[in-house]
Amino acid sequence: MTSTFTDPPGGAPAAAVPPAVTAEDVSKVYGSGDAAVHALRGVSARFDRGAFTAIMGPSGSGKSTLMHCLAGLDTVTGGRVVLGDAEITGMGDRRLTMLRRDRVGFVFQAFNLLPTLTAEQNILLPMELAGRKPDRAWFDRVVDALGLRDRLGHRPSELSGGQQQRVACARAIAARPEVIFADEPTGNLDSRAGAEVLGFLRSSVREMGQTIVMVTHDPVAASYADRVVFLRDGEIVSEIVQPTPAAVLDRLKSLEA
Repeated sequence: MTSTFTDPPGGAPAAAVPPAVTAEDVSKVYGSGDAAVHALRGVSARFDRGAFTAIMGPSGSGKSTLMHCLAGLDTVTGGRVVLGDAEITGMGDRRLTMLRRDRVGFVFQAFNLLPTLTAEQNILLPMELAGRKPDRAWFDRVVDALGLRDRLGHRPSELSGGQQQRVACARAIAARPEVIFADEPTGNLDSRAGAEVLGFLRSSVREMGQTIVMVTHDPVAASYADRVVFLRDGEIVSEIVQPTPAAVLDRLKSLEA
C-alpha cells in the first residue's frame, strides 16, 4: 500500500512551486527474514516550501524514521527522496555530508551546543566549518527575533534550557537552509520555554519564508504547524490542515484505539 501526503485545500498546483522535500514510495526495513521490521511502507509525501509541517503518530509508527530519511540521516530500502532539485537516495557519503551542511538545518531535543563556545560562536560554527561568511544583517534579524541579543557572550552553562534551545534554533536558521528538520525540539523544555521556541519556528515560516518539518508527540506543539501528517504502522493515514490541540489529540486517540 502506498500512502500519500496531498496538497492542502486551496493551495498552489503541484507544478507551480517545486516542493522543498519529496518522498516517493519510500520504504525502510531494518533486519531481514523473520526479524525484519518494516518501519516505512511505501510512503509518498510532499513538503511544500515556506510551510511548517508536523509529523505525528503512535510509538513505533515510523515518524522519526521518516524524518531521518528525508534529512539524509538514514538510508531508504526502497523509493527515493528528493531535496529541492537533488535526489539524495544513493548519494555518496561525501556529497550527502556537503548537502546537509549547506542546505539543511537541524534542531533536536538535545541542544547539542558546544560547552566551551559562547552562544554567538555556537550559532556561527556551522558556517565557519563550511568556510562561509555569515550574513550579519540576517544574523542580527534571527538573534533579535529570538531575543538572544544580550546572551550572545554567554556559554551554554550560563543559559536556561529555553535559551539554549533558542540558540540551537538560531544556529539552524542563521545559515539560511532550504529546510529545517526538528525532532522533538521542545521535549526538554517546560511549557513556557517550549511556547517561545515554537512561536519562533512558526514566525520564521510566516515572516522569513523558512520551511520546517517537525516530529513531535505533543498535540500543543503540533498546533503551531500549518498541517499535521499522521503515521501508523509505517504508513501515512491522515492529515489535518490548520490544526488545533483538541483536533490533533482526537486524531491521535483514534489511531491508538
